[in-house]
Amino acid sequence: MDTKLTLKLDHDVIEKAKTFAKAKNTSLSKLIENYLRLLVDHERNSEVNTLVKSLSGVLHLTENFNHKSEYQKYITSKYKP
Repeated sequence: MDTKLTLKLDHDVIEKAKTFAKAKNTSLSKLIENYLRLLVDHERNSEVNTLVKSLSGVLHLTENFNHKSEYQKYITSKYKP
């Protein structure tokens, strides 16, 4: 359901946005709606899910742990003939 919204924005920004929307063959309303949708979806997707939270703190590594060299050792031993 569409709802009317009134915004106060800088005149130059509005004119540039209208030009941009026209070049993209869309309306300014749709352009703003899509942008706001992206913001909301990104915010929702950036939350840490419960599985990640439950795994947080499971590994206790030394301060000087070098994950790259450890991974290289693992790969070398895995594919060693």
